[in-house]
Amino acid sequence: MAATMSNVDEIRNRVILAEYGIRNVHTTDYPGNYPGYDDTWSLQKFQKNFRIDVVQMDDTSMEFDMVGIDAAIANAFRRILLAEVPTMAVEKVFIYNNTSIIQDEVLAQRLGLIPIKVDPRLFEYRNAGDEEGTEIDTIQLQLKIKCTRNPRATKDSADPQELYLNHMVYSKDMMWVPIGNQADVFADANIGPVHGDILLAKLRPGQELDIVMHCVKGIGQDHAKFSPVATASYRLLPEITLMKTVEGEKAERLKRCFSPGVIELENHGGKVVAKVVNSRLDTCSREVLRHDDLKNTVKLARVRDHFIFSVESTGILPPDVLVTEAIKVLMAKCQRFQSELDSTEME
Repeated sequence: MAATMSNVDEIRNRVILAEYGIRNVHTTDYPGNYPGYDDTWSLQKFQKNFRIDVVQMDDTSMEFDMVGIDAAIANAFRRILLAEVPTMAVEKVFIYNNTSIIQDEVLAQRLGLIPIKVDPRLFEYRNAGDEEGTEIDTIQLQLKIKCTRNPRATKDSADPQELYLNHMVYSKDMMWVPIGNQADVFADANIGPVHGDILLAKLRPGQELDIVMHCVKGIGQDHAKFSPVATASYRLLPEITLMKTVEGEKAERLKRCFSPGVIELENHGGKVVAKVVNSRLDTCSREVLRHDDLKNTVKLARVRDHFIFSVESTGILPPDVLVTEAIKVLMAKCQRFQSELDSTEME
């Protein structure tokens, strides 16, 4: 690619959203690809450019910016969050009695998908051949409930809430049964389902459930029930540039073409003028390109190495802990790869 191109920086650093396609989608900043540009990778340059900025965080969700990396690394980080950060989930279901209308297999599946509030870092993986769990690799839960008629219900009532007792089985009915010394070790852990209002089954008088569950440590790569996140995604930072001044009715239409908060109107000398306020809020719908008189007034792009991550935890671990654990997994993968390279060189 010719070095005299005036837009070489744009080609290297921006993804352009055009009317009939998206340009510059492939990474081109390889060593020697552009005369006059030193694109050789160095640790010092990476440390200078790389950063993580936390934008928003609460108990279950987190949004942060990861800047200065390639899309391959960002996607690896996302996949690790989804599939390789371990959690505890119901793996073995021992059904001693189930007289509800739900089949044993369906009920077992529902139980397995209930997020369990317990720190997986405090447990070991259960060995493949072990049938009996121990206090270091298993959490035991019990669900024992029976539906009966409410003797205090009014004679003419037709409301199941009044007629029956225990007719709705919720996840809060799953009780922790300590194994070994777990009662002392996890006295303050409050082990149990993350959410207590998940409906598991409906019963009628005479029907009952008597179930014991074993929770083990696993990763989402083996089964989705072990995934610690409800969602983990990223997007490139939008960049919106006004190529010329947009005034009056055009400015109002331009504002409506973007997500709320992206474009605002200002009064300059009695004229209403459009101004880009926050490109980050844009969803890159390219609606503006449908207007012939507006499409040449704005330039739509995304910053190639600026990733906006959104992580929503299932509640098992806080989102900041999940991000930290994902980074540890990625580091371990790099170290393992490095050791494999070293061993190959020695051979």
